[in-house]
Amino acid sequence: MPLYMVRFGYEPETWANLIRSPENRTETVGKLLENASCSLKGLWYAFGQHDGFALIEAPDEVTGAGISLAITASGAFRSYETSPLLTQDELLEALEKAKDIAYTAPGAAVHA
Repeated sequence: MPLYMVRFGYEPETWANLIRSPENRTETVGKLLENASCSLKGLWYAFGQHDGFALIEAPDEVTGAGISLAITASGAFRSYETSPLLTQDELLEALEKAKDIAYTAPGAAVHA
């Protein structure tokens, strides 16, 4: 199943709510994802541009997008970014496909 890396930043109000009433978000988000046929592989918090990171497994891109849309629509986040991840084997397959693609960068073509 495809893996997705999520980078998120909470709104200040969300942090205030968590301070007032701490909760284990791994359990809460894990259950939400399980109900959507997905799974939470890990949830980490950080300091800096992003407040946290999650690794999510979803059965397909449509389900992954649906999860992202539903979570973003909650209004609890100032930022929420989802990136599909490739395994090493998938990257090698993509590199092989790239060999057959002739791309010309903007401005690189010589005009006659």
